[in-house]
Amino acid sequence: MKLRLSYPTGKVPNPVLSQVVLDTKVMLNILEAKVTPTTGEVTVDAPVRGAQLERVISLFEKQGVHVDRILASVRIDPDKCISCGACVSPCPVQAIRQNTNWDVELDEAKCIKCLLCVDTCPVRAIAST
Repeated sequence: MKLRLSYPTGKVPNPVLSQVVLDTKVMLNILEAKVTPTTGEVTVDAPVRGAQLERVISLFEKQGVHVDRILASVRIDPDKCISCGACVSPCPVQAIRQNTNWDVELDEAKCIKCLLCVDTCPVRAIAST
């Protein structure tokens, strides 16, 4: 499950992520991070489900971190897509690529639903689900 963690002012200098990893023994993979001295937004992949996932989320929330679950990503309409590749470069996690036939493909497992590809598609072939 992918989670978007929003750190409020004052929490950024604290080792919140490290503490949750230590407390839960769940190895969180950082997919994207935007951190300034006052705010932070980190997208992580938590490879757990059920009660273990709920415990991870609860520990973040107890430390004042806002947690959003990333449930779905984007969809590429193959009938509209012209395979121009405009969506490939902006993707911060390389979830979109062009295959050997130049068709645009989405790796759902990598996608963090940042929606940059939606904004860059000149023919609006990519939409949020």
